[in-house]
Amino acid sequence: MGPWLAETARARTDAGLRRTLRPRAADDPLVDLASNDYLGLARDPRVVEAGVAALRTWGAGSTGSRLVTGSTRLHADLEDELADFTGTPAALVFSSGYTANLGTVAALSGRGALIVSDVAAHASLVDAARLSRARVEVARCTDPGAVDRVLAARDEPRALVVVDGVDSVDGGIAPLAALYAVCRARDAVLVVDDAHGLGVRGPGGRGTVAEAGLAGAPDLVVTATLSKSLGSQGGVVLADRDVVAHLVDAARPFIFDTGLAPAAVGAALAALGVVRAEPERVAALHAAAAAVAASARAAAPGLEVPVPTAAMVPVVLGDPEVAVAAAAACADHGLRAGCFRPPSVPPGTSRLRLTARADLTADDLALVDQVLHKVLG
Repeated sequence: MGPWLAETARARTDAGLRRTLRPRAADDPLVDLASNDYLGLARDPRVVEAGVAALRTWGAGSTGSRLVTGSTRLHADLEDELADFTGTPAALVFSSGYTANLGTVAALSGRGALIVSDVAAHASLVDAARLSRARVEVARCTDPGAVDRVLAARDEPRALVVVDGVDSVDGGIAPLAALYAVCRARDAVLVVDDAHGLGVRGPGGRGTVAEAGLAGAPDLVVTATLSKSLGSQGGVVLADRDVVAHLVDAARPFIFDTGLAPAAVGAALAALGVVRAEPERVAALHAAAAAVAASARAAAPGLEVPVPTAAMVPVVLGDPEVAVAAAAACADHGLRAGCFRPPSVPPGTSRLRLTARADLTADDLALVDQVLHKVLG
């Protein structure tokens, strides 16, 4: 590959940005504040057994793309349940949340369209905009007026505004009602990635779009993942039936990708049933997040730790090597903490990202408090 590969690796190492894989054991003893298993369902026996049952019934893989042999009755049942739960006319399951965003944004835009992308949009939305061949403008979607000005100045007949319902780094909630009003006034479509909102925000965990009173609204498309609050794997698009039909015809990551494995579908379907039956899990998640944030504030009064609005509690430390060392020290004391460095966050804002879970016990939270005082203090 030439010397550039070694030089690039050296530059990353010097900047404290080299990444390594750290496989965990099945019986990992650390208290987990790094995963996205927000409702604690990834190991819930009901969810696991549903995945096993689907594996035995349908086999290890879906055997093909969704348009060939990869659509099972199980996939259709999950789509029906997701649409019903979120109050949306239709749903379409993808193999991941990443591919759901790639397929949706590209298929609904293209040459001759405008995409207004939030400045803090998830990498999958950024990549989707780049691949779409549409003109892309970046705006701060926390300011609906800025989005309105971009849309008002456009020449393109079609436009999308893409935003995360919950910011994946700091947990900020997008002003969806105001953004949707701007989009309606400017004849644009609002695309909301609710990966970190489904199961976390809204009535019974129905997401930020439901919380904003926009469930099932026209010219609004929601994407989400099955790998966070639902503890499984996969992605979904929630929209009206015409949009879903168009994606089946035109979304390349749907057409040319193998369908989601049946075990993941069965597990997600069972997890959704648990969320319906036990909405108190959502309240437990928020209580745990508040407790984690309180511990972080008490441990390091000089650091600004915001009141959490979702599952994540950001603790900004600045230097990437400091953040890596803090995460390693947490692990040494029995706590797994997330560590975010550039390019996941802007330079100078490397941080611990502590993610709460609904199933954290009082003992877990006591250990969190002790470890954060040792490491951050």
